[in-house]
Amino acid sequence: MRLESSLRKYLMFDHKEQQGFMTLAIGADYLEMAYLQALSIKLVMPDARYCVAVDSDTQDLITDKQSQVFDYVRTVPDTDWPMEREPDLFSSSPFKETIKVEADLLFTRNVDHWWDALRLKPVVLATHCRNLQDQLVVDTGYRKFWVDNNLPNIYNGMMYFRFTREATEFFQLARTLYKHYNHIRDNVLINCREERPSTDVIYALAAKMYGVENCTMPSLNYFNFVHMKPHIQGWTGSSKWTDTVMCETDPPILRINNINQLNPVHYHVKEWCTQELIEQYERA
Repeated sequence: MRLESSLRKYLMFDHKEQQGFMTLAIGADYLEMAYLQALSIKLVMPDARYCVAVDSDTQDLITDKQSQVFDYVRTVPDTDWPMEREPDLFSSSPFKETIKVEADLLFTRNVDHWWDALRLKPVVLATHCRNLQDQLVVDTGYRKFWVDNNLPNIYNGMMYFRFTREATEFFQLARTLYKHYNHIRDNVLINCREERPSTDVIYALAAKMYGVENCTMPSLNYFNFVHMKPHIQGWTGSSKWTDTVMCETDPPILRINNINQLNPVHYHVKEWCTQELIEQYERA
């Protein structure tokens, strides 16, 4: 009955368009990154539609300039743990089909060809990421927790969902996992040191329970992104990538260590999103 009630509520929502991109932005920094992301998407895909989900405080920060780029603004309930609002994007999306991306991710070329492949399933979670040399990262040594708990190697930087009963079930499950996380952490998971869960962990658990084969497409090796965390790049030490490698921008071109990045780039370091960079994309 709970699922049927949730589905009825979602069916009442007005999906205004067929497809589009969406992110969650809580706080001024993430709002700026969402704005940069929207600019990058519209630069390489001029007809793309974009939605940002915010809490009430962040909504008050939206400028007129940002409003001209955001096609839709949706509000999610206020919380002291923004990641807990991630599953709400499913019911908040104005699109029948949504590619949800984290705010600190930049697009460098058109990805319209993704849609035809992704819509073969109601939910598709990214199971790979890439290094800046465009190689799939297969080493999971930095994800010992995932290995210890036999969890799928989910990266929440990017996901696809379509408005269906199956997707409703998946996100209802994710909400339940957030609600009962403390019990799961203390009684089920092995070597779990996360006081509060990351979205990677929640969606990996949801995929495990829902059926990994029902919500991933490992053969779709282009539905992923370049992740600039040092350990994913195979670098030792904890220095930020912005302090150790060369980066050039000529929107939409992004070149790191003289390598053109052809996949979306999860730049991860919030300080990289400067006003100067935003102005570059505005001019482009």
